Amino acid sequence: MTYVANKERYVKMSYQKCGNSGIKLPMVSLGLWHNFGSNASYDSMKELCTTAFDQGITHFDLANNYGPIAGSAETNIGRILKNEMHAYRDELLISTKAGYDMWEGPYGNFGSRKHLLSSLDQSLKRLDLDYVDIFYHHRMDPETPLEESMMALDQAVKSGKALYAGISNYDKEHTIAAMKILKELRCPFIINQRRYSIFDRSMEEDGLKSYAAKHGCGIIAFSPLAQGMLTDKYLHGIPSDSRIAKDGRFLKENNLTPERIKEIEGLNAIAKGRGQTLAQMALSWVLRDGEVTSVLIGASKPTQIIENLEIIDKISFTKEELKQIDSYSIEMSV
Repeated sequence: MTYVANKERYVKMSYQKCGNSGIKLPMVSLGLWHNFGSNASYDSMKELCTTAFDQGITHFDLANNYGPIAGSAETNIGRILKNEMHAYRDELLISTKAGYDMWEGPYGNFGSRKHLLSSLDQSLKRLDLDYVDIFYHHRMDPETPLEESMMALDQAVKSGKALYAGISNYDKEHTIAAMKILKELRCPFIINQRRYSIFDRSMEEDGLKSYAAKHGCGIIAFSPLAQGMLTDKYLHGIPSDSRIAKDGRFLKENNLTPERIKEIEGLNAIAKGRGQTLAQMALSWVLRDGEVTSVLIGASKPTQIIENLEIIDKISFTKEELKQIDSYSIEMSV
């Protein structure tokens, strides 16, 4: 059956201007880091994508190495775009990145012109697209001149293979330097993607969050739920279907110390007082002051997407709520 998008898809979602660009991002974007690899079912992935789009999520975020296996998330999204959502390509923002380990040898990662442009070509083949909307350098490279990496992003845009340039995991110092280079190149740079959550405030601590808001750089936050710690799933042990039980690479059992569990319990109580789940409150907190353009969510079930979108009309906090949240988290930032 041919997929037909929900006619009301743009009614509830809110969209925010991304930096000084003409692009607006949905307040909630779909991240494809997990659940879109070679071990996922096509029907499940299709349902996640169509559910997201039906709710107004127009931005799907990828990277060259998302899987497992590396590259498989792009391949799977390429199939879904071609088979199910081709008619809506111009309503979608598809982003991808390069910079982490992708293939063997000295050119398979980091920030050389060779790696970035070769990786983009590979990504476009896997996605079966002529261009991506945003192409990111995925991480800072201490051994490659910043000018070389930024000139590669500029080349990606000016060749028509990407519409906008972005950076990911860049601190404030390197963001400022990158923005200067790209401005001189007249390259449409619009966004930095950083980890940000109640439990990880490094983007505030290094000053990037406020700087970006003042200087026309969009911010999209990943891992807003701290790999699942900012949910209620670990309050009574480790479920068999949880990320710790299934994977354990990014969140380990020893991260859930007694002190951390007490913090989660305290935050969960605040969320209940707001009429939200802990996950919903954590997402609302990221968007609370308008300095973050969009928050990336992952999902294994369509119901999770719909539940998370209930935050759209509830992102404000009282001063007392913010003070209480700080009391349960600011000393244990990870």
